[in-house]
Amino acid sequence: MNELDELRDWDAGAPPLDDGARHRARVRLFAAMNEQAAPVRPLWRRPVLRVAVAGTVAAAVAGTVLTAVSSGDDEQARAKPPGNSAPSMREVSARTVLYGAAAYERKHERTVAPRDDQYIYTKEITKEIEKGTGKVTRHVDEDWRSVDGSKRSWIMEIGKGWWSEPLKPDETMWPPQDWGTLKKLSTDPEKLILSLLHKTGPDDKNDSLDEITEQEWSDIHFSLAGLLKLVPVTPKGLRPAAYEALSMVPGVKAIPGRQDAKGRTGVAITYDDPTRPEGSSGFGGYFIFEPRTYAFLGSQDIRATGDAKNPKTYTQLSYLDSWAITDKVKQRP
Repeated sequence: MNELDELRDWDAGAPPLDDGARHRARVRLFAAMNEQAAPVRPLWRRPVLRVAVAGTVAAAVAGTVLTAVSSGDDEQARAKPPGNSAPSMREVSARTVLYGAAAYERKHERTVAPRDDQYIYTKEITKEIEKGTGKVTRHVDEDWRSVDGSKRSWIMEIGKGWWSEPLKPDETMWPPQDWGTLKKLSTDPEKLILSLLHKTGPDDKNDSLDEITEQEWSDIHFSLAGLLKLVPVTPKGLRPAAYEALSMVPGVKAIPGRQDAKGRTGVAITYDDPTRPEGSSGFGGYFIFEPRTYAFLGSQDIRATGDAKNPKTYTQLSYLDSWAITDKVKQRP
């Protein structure tokens, strides 16, 4: 038997896509999302990453890692001596982690319906570690974003704050921040992916995942990572859908043993960028999840400052400390 015969007989253990899944992959994208011709004012202050993904491989075969899984009660495991409480290990894929995160989010997410005249308050903690010196700096960033975007918002990043003026009538931004636009985004992961594409001509329908190009997958990852990283509070169902959509992006993989800002060890989701040096990740760096429940713990990223003569690089570890709905800007809950 040659290698091709062995490959034909090999059972990967993954069920084939059914007709329903194939049909959903060809859903027409939202016309409203594609027909917008207004200029875009991006929210991101980082440069856009242009990523060429090598092929549209199935998300089910995304990077596989080993992660710790407790086989017994957590309290009992913590009571045992270290030598006897080591958890068992099993393989886990990026798809497993992100679908688990979506399931956890759907079970625990809070349903909110803020009024247009209110603000969404978030408090994010960021720990920066300077490369070389190891110096650690802790930042507390508090944002108050206008729910409908019609009022000035107060935004902070790494301890510095500024007023963000409302968008002009001919402007849009990604990811959107106003609640009304966020609610229009699909909570179906495949429809969400398709809605992130842009028509290139009158005959471009963009209605099939099979037709997405390498460059489009790059842009889709960038958009999904931005949505998950920069919009911590979303309408019900949107964040779980974004997790599942992210799992479909070729090149997304899982990495074990990443620590978050609180020192908790989890499994991280990152994205291979073949256009950058080996080992570099796409925008968003790493999203870190608890390895048993897949609850989202926080993110890890890199920040670079200075010039060529005096460059500085920082590892950023961030997590959402709290959030609430307030009636006034700079009003704490």
